[in-house]
Formats: sequence, C-alpha cells, structure tokens
Amino acid sequence: MREIVTAALQMGPIQKAETRQDVVERMIALLDRAKDAGATLAVFPELALTTFFPRWYMEDQAEVDSWFETEMPSAETRPLFDRAKAYGIGMYLGYAEKTPDGHHFNTSVLVSPQGDIVGKYRKVHLPGHSEFDTDRAFQHLEKRYFEPGDLGFPVWRSQDGILGMCICNDRRWPETYRVMGLQGVEMVMLGFNTPAVNSQMSAEGPEDRLFHHRLSVQAGAYQNATWVIAVAKAGVEDGHPLIGGSLIVDPNGKIVAESTTEDDEMLVHACDLDLCNFGKETIFDFARHRRIEHYGLITQRTGAELPPV
Repeated sequence: MREIVTAALQMGPIQKAETRQDVVERMIALLDRAKDAGATLAVFPELALTTFFPRWYMEDQAEVDSWFETEMPSAETRPLFDRAKAYGIGMYLGYAEKTPDGHHFNTSVLVSPQGDIVGKYRKVHLPGHSEFDTDRAFQHLEKRYFEPGDLGFPVWRSQDGILGMCICNDRRWPETYRVMGLQGVEMVMLGFNTPAVNSQMSAEGPEDRLFHHRLSVQAGAYQNATWVIAVAKAGVEDGHPLIGGSLIVDPNGKIVAESTTEDDEMLVHACDLDLCNFGKETIFDFARHRRIEHYGLITQRTGAELPPV
C-alpha cells in the first residue's frame, strides 16, 4: 500500500478587491486544517491567488500584468510555502505566471513536502476568446491573456508516486490524461475556475456544467487507471458565479469525496496508489492493447474533416 493522504482544498470566491495577502491567509487556514487531518499533499485551485480575471476586458498591459506572478514563491506567497514545509505537506498551486522574458501562462507548480518546486505545468487547452465579444453574456478572455502551455504534460516522482498536473479546461480533453497515462501517472491534480453558466448558451446552467465536469474527470481517471484530484474556486466573484464540485476520484472512476458548498472547504482521502495497478495491468495495459497504427489522425489533424459526400 502506497498512500498519499490528500487534501482537496476548495476555495470560495475571491473578489477583485481582495489582496494576495488576504487570499494567502485563507489558504494557510485551509492548510492548517489539512495538517490536522493528517494530509501530506494539498491541492489548491487554478488561479488560486486572484479572482478569475479573464472575465474582465483589459487593454492596459500594466493592468493585465498586475494579476500575474513574476516569481514563485513571491513575497506574498512565501508564508504559504513556509507553513507547508513546516508541516511536511506537498502542494499543487495554480497561479498566473509572467516569465522573465515576458511570456504569460496559466500555471501550476508541484511542491514537495520539503518545500522544493519539483514540477511546473502550463495550461495547454485555453478556452474562450481573445477580443471583446458582444454576443456573450460575459467575457472569457483566456486566449487574450495567456499563451498555450509550452511544457506538454510531464509527470514527476514525488511522495513515492508518479504525479501529474493539468488545469481546468484540460480535464475535458482525453489526450490530457492519456499522455500522462503513457508515463504511468498514478495521480492527476487539477484546479479549475468554471463559470456556472455557459457564456454562449445560457440554458447550460450549473447542473449541466457539473455533469460535464464529473463526466470528464471520472472518464479520465477510469480510462487511465489513475486517481484524479479536481479542486474548484467556487461561488460568486463580483457577481459572476463559479461552480463548486471539487472531487476526489479513484482509479475506477468512482467519486470518493465531493464538496457540498461553494465556500472554502476541505476534502480528505487516503489515496492508495497501488489501486492503480489492477487497471494498468488488465483492461488498460497499454503495451498489450493499444493499436497506435490506427491512431494517426490524432496527431496529424487538428480540426474535424468530413468524409466526401
């Protein structure tokens, strides 16, 4: 048995006016609860330090850059890193990253229980649009403020397991999980900020959004025999609602813990990584069962092309 006692640390809304210091204090309070629960891994949401700023249209690059971190840990986040190290708790932390050479990414890092950053991931599947859209109920400007991730989907050895990361919309794409599955991933951590209503189809409300969220995460877990820890930033941010639905899903695709609020909330589960073995050695033994000679279109073609009439 190889257990990682994992705390999914859902965060309630972060208003536009809240400071990094305000948010970090909340995160430390959640980390304190994780320590009391015996956790050795804490998973925070996507863009955990700020409101979901891509809903706002901005033309001033200085204003845009104010939402980004130029170092990690920073002066504001150092207390969180110090507390986690003192507790011996590893972390997944999502934030907006501005690189030294001026690139902008939606990023997460994996921090070891010793306080070292052992992995970095940059969001690959950016949803939304890049210019103000008058036909949308609200804006979703990730394509304006972020570049597609340039690191692929790596995995890392940490806490006696093989751990991977992705972010929000990545969870809807089966390739995300499969690329990590082909590296033997045993736990995928992902944070998300998901609007409760589809900006282009108001009839798709919270119930449908939560259904598609669960469907994507459970399928990714089952089809790759891996744990998936999906953690929300939820609630109403400056009048804009985000779904909750933080989940811990086992390698059989079963939900073993799910949040019940849209506030700061903790889920804890002792995730036995050895539960991945049966699926990886039977129905999803890739080496025995995959037929890559028939999968060429996956990497040869981006958009769908219809057959001749």
